[in-house]
Amino acid sequence: MDAEIFALLGQDGITNGAIYALLALALVLVFAVTRIIFIPQGEFLAWGALTMAALEAGHYPGTVWLLLGAGALTFAADLFGGAAARRQLGKSALWNLLYPAVLAGLLWVLPLQALPQVAKGLLVLAIVVPLGPMIYRVAFQPVAEAPVLVLLIVAVALHLLMVGIGLLIFGPEGSRTLPFSETQFEIGSLVVGGHTVVVILASLLLIVALYLYFDRTLGGKALRAAAINRNGARLMGISPALAGRQTFFFAALIGALSGLLVAPLTTVYYDSGFLIGLKGFVAAIIGGLASYPLAAGGAVLVGLLESFSSFWASAFKDVIVFTLIIPVLMWRSLTSHHVEEEE
Repeated sequence: MDAEIFALLGQDGITNGAIYALLALALVLVFAVTRIIFIPQGEFLAWGALTMAALEAGHYPGTVWLLLGAGALTFAADLFGGAAARRQLGKSALWNLLYPAVLAGLLWVLPLQALPQVAKGLLVLAIVVPLGPMIYRVAFQPVAEAPVLVLLIVAVALHLLMVGIGLLIFGPEGSRTLPFSETQFEIGSLVVGGHTVVVILASLLLIVALYLYFDRTLGGKALRAAAINRNGARLMGISPALAGRQTFFFAALIGALSGLLVAPLTTVYYDSGFLIGLKGFVAAIIGGLASYPLAAGGAVLVGLLESFSSFWASAFKDVIVFTLIIPVLMWRSLTSHHVEEEE
């Protein structure tokens, strides 16, 4: 292997690792705050990428109908969810009924294909991101106090449902979108694509933005408190339901943004998000589903391992990547002490 091939593989690995890092951070965040191992995280990636492809083709995105339906279900859950939920019916109607309806009407009149690439990306986020809190309200909030195994079973069932919905909305054909930048940079003999730079910068900016949110804002500190000690946060007046909805908002944001970044690099199908999300899960396991820096570092390691494996043994690259989880789990089982969670 000469230096040029080594540099190309390294570039590809770091680019993929940046996307895996975002997914790993989302998985760690969701588990830390809600105890949910969120298997369907990759579905937000697929929905974001395929919604962008629909906008580029000038088609009315099917995810808008999904948003309208999910909003109606969420409002119904609030309507029949007890006195506390009914006190917030006005706010629920605003976000779950009025917002999807206004967005659906706006997309109906806009010249979708003629919009700038950045505007299309913002529309994708406006469509996909609200689905996160809606999914939490309908699927997870009623069983929020259940054991972790029950939450995992719900997550697996939700994953199967979301994959089926993706097939229904987008069909079996894959799509690839235009890059956000077609500029090329030459570093010696290495040519770096503009979209590669966009992926790395966007990932770094989002990680920094999340750090500032959790470190400097009241809402971020409330989420950190819920992640450290849920019972203590509840006693301090922090709503577990609100913390869960905020967490799923960030999970959907990270997933949809990852979809926008990965779609110009590879063809995305309705079920592609699962495999990509699993690689983010491997990185999250390296971080113990608790450490954000370790998860981000593990994501870069996964990306580099996948890239170099595709050169040496392309047929087994996924096997090699997922095998990485075995020594990590063995090491963690030998060095950690299990502590029962207080009820």
